[in-house]
Amino acid sequence: MSQDPIYPPNREFTAKASVSGMDAYRRLYTEAAEQPEEFWGQLAGEHLHWFQKWSHVFEWNPPFVKWFVGGKTNVSYNCLDRHLNSPRKDKVAILWEGEPGDSRAITYTELHRLVCRFSNVLLARGLKTGDRAILYMPMIPELPIAMLACARLGITHSVVFGGFSSEALKARIQDLGAQVVITADGGWRRAKEVRLKDAVDEAITGECPSVKDVIVCRRTGSDTPMQPGRDHWWHELDAASQDHCPAVELDSEHPLYVLYTSGTTGKPKGILHTTGGYLLHATMTMRWVFDIKEEDVYWCSADIGWVTGHSYIVYGPLSAGTTTVMYEGAPDTPAFDRWWALVAKYKVNIFYTSPTAIRALIRQGDEWPAKHDLSSLRLLGSVGEPINPAAWEWYHRVIGKGRCPIVDTWWQTETGGIMIAPMPGAVPLKPGSATLPMPGVLPEIVSLEGKPVGDDQEGFLILKRPWPGMLRTIWGDPERYREQYWSRVPGVYFTGDAARRDKDGYYWILGRVDDVMNVSGHRLSTMEVESALVKHPAVAEAAVVGKPHEITGQAVCCFVTLKKGDYSHDILGKELRQWVAHEIGAFARPAEIRFTEALPKTRSGKIMRRLLREIVTSNSVAGDVTTLEDMSVVTRLAAQHDED
Repeated sequence: MSQDPIYPPNREFTAKASVSGMDAYRRLYTEAAEQPEEFWGQLAGEHLHWFQKWSHVFEWNPPFVKWFVGGKTNVSYNCLDRHLNSPRKDKVAILWEGEPGDSRAITYTELHRLVCRFSNVLLARGLKTGDRAILYMPMIPELPIAMLACARLGITHSVVFGGFSSEALKARIQDLGAQVVITADGGWRRAKEVRLKDAVDEAITGECPSVKDVIVCRRTGSDTPMQPGRDHWWHELDAASQDHCPAVELDSEHPLYVLYTSGTTGKPKGILHTTGGYLLHATMTMRWVFDIKEEDVYWCSADIGWVTGHSYIVYGPLSAGTTTVMYEGAPDTPAFDRWWALVAKYKVNIFYTSPTAIRALIRQGDEWPAKHDLSSLRLLGSVGEPINPAAWEWYHRVIGKGRCPIVDTWWQTETGGIMIAPMPGAVPLKPGSATLPMPGVLPEIVSLEGKPVGDDQEGFLILKRPWPGMLRTIWGDPERYREQYWSRVPGVYFTGDAARRDKDGYYWILGRVDDVMNVSGHRLSTMEVESALVKHPAVAEAAVVGKPHEITGQAVCCFVTLKKGDYSHDILGKELRQWVAHEIGAFARPAEIRFTEALPKTRSGKIMRRLLREIVTSNSVAGDVTTLEDMSVVTRLAAQHDED
């Protein structure tokens, strides 16, 4: 809209960008929209290695798609082998820092050797193409090594975030039918050991008959019980291994990995991504969105246990031949400047993190980043949920010193890679907007009946055409896949997100469909109220949900965490109600404001508004809570509700 501030790309950045100026973006977008087979076929030939070329680019039988039909390739080969006949062979592939301060720099040649050795370890255990592996590990180099070894052999893998409980781990092992679990004795998080092997033992004892082997990497060195015959130390198996292991020539649609996301039912969904199309999407978005240069040091702060880590720590960066940074620990250990110290230490050029992390760092004050030289940064990114304009402005001003473009990226576990985001040398930025779709991505905003809505009208975000990185199905449950993603608006992919598009064609993601309230006939997104609240100088973070109301239909209920300071909750509560009414309108005035020390979040940092809705309506929590980071937050909020 006209009042939105606009930040055009700076001339210096645009001059060096691989996609330079809006005309270049429009040419790419038009070509992909009008000639998708030619467009994707050319990119696949230029940017990936194929053992055998495909017969046709894609085959669309809604809701199922195949990309590069008949083509044979290998993700591990594309991430490693093809770089070895170029100057990249001596380039650092992974810069790793452990939370205690230990570090490693692994070149592409060395990473190739380590992956081949572990591939041979898996072969020696009798594993083969088509088998399945669960990876339950800390953020150490052995995790991407294990992923790339599985990909090399065609072993479908599923990375389970190291913070998940044994119950959550068990459910994923059973659903996948995994033959092997690859884990570690433990990892470091906030100076404490997170014991992983213990959770594996608890998960598989007597209840996971498919598991024949458990391979354990030694990280912390603590006492670790090992079951003879089943459990094996990584380093002992590796000592007997070999440096050479050819990559298996795999069908383009071979299952690469399954990543489990929480569902509203008790059973998590196994999102399946395959080989050729997924890797092309990750590779091209890596280039388009992050404008990767040969000399760049790139850091995505996510955990590899989430899709962001798969696509933008491991597969996308390594396929693009860049240097990717991995950090094991928490951003506040030993102090709140740990991330900024690492940016300065490794001279990071591109930094990609979540709005939740940004807001948490804002709350601690500007003095922490001010201690470090952040001048190496040239591009900043945001991922995970819509970034509110106040956090965007802080990120731009304090971290980017006003000179770094911010790529605000919208995508999902299901999409495999970035779908809507600015190309930083081409697209002017609007704080809070993901801006424009990637080439080949055809979004629309529609009503419940599936009809397009006008500019600046809220509706449901759909995708009208298949794209290379899209999920192929839900593991073992094609009917759930069809029902969940393709039945709400027949024939198109239903994202589950609410959005609006402004007169410039920019997309504003408003959160999940169930994060839209109807107050006295006004459709009001929770994101809109949250953005208004965090503009207030006292507010660090806010989560908003609708609460049933007999007169207005729904009432606005806000959960607010505050920045450091001495506040009267009564006075501030009245002030915030008036503040929201002033920012949005009297109809949006919150009925309730509850102050809390913490909000319920997933381990990837997303606020679980579903749980807040359940607290304000029924005071109970149902469905899958395995992704919840700290159950005690919900318990405290529910107790507070009881007192009310």
